[in-house]
Amino acid sequence: MTESEIDVRALPPRIALATTNRGKLAEATAILLQRGVAVIAADTLVPGWRAVEDGANFEENARIKARDLAERSGVPALGEDSGLEVAALGGRPGVRSARYAGEGTSDAVKITRLLEELQGVAGCERAAAFRCAVALAWPDGKIAVAEGRCEGLIAFAPRGAGGFGYDPIFVDPATGFTFAELPAEAKNALSHRRRALDALCAALAGGVRP
Repeated sequence: MTESEIDVRALPPRIALATTNRGKLAEATAILLQRGVAVIAADTLVPGWRAVEDGANFEENARIKARDLAERSGVPALGEDSGLEVAALGGRPGVRSARYAGEGTSDAVKITRLLEELQGVAGCERAAAFRCAVALAWPDGKIAVAEGRCEGLIAFAPRGAGGFGYDPIFVDPATGFTFAELPAEAKNALSHRRRALDALCAALAGGVRP
């Protein structure tokens, strides 16, 4: 079935999440649980699951992961790709956010590199955005996609012990707190991941064909 033939109007009650990131799994599970959707970890259905994320942008990577897991598991799968875009760095780290300081480096190392690149950049010029693309694929080839975006500023130093990734340096302008300082429930209410999933649900409810 081609993408132009998509005609789905509701989230499945059970979705496999195409990620190996436990932080993303926890957040998506909490958000989707509010909609009555049970989330299953990819490696529960396909032990050792991984997909090659060689897309040129967030949406392409989300599609790759969703299709791969849906085909291999036989259940609807949600692929997600997200990252941080910093205006003063020309949009970097962008789609390479997870690999910004090299493969397998820790969040702390990635944050250190980014802050080093922003040395001397004034607070008003440290605008950034978290972006998230999601793709929901069915084993028969149907797919729906959506995106969410969250605007913020980059802090001068990490703050907070919560969250993961770049959360300790991403400041929510409305509260003045970094995502790592916010309680999980508060972050999940306004994050790029929440906005992407809300947009996906709205698209399905409206019969939108991406």
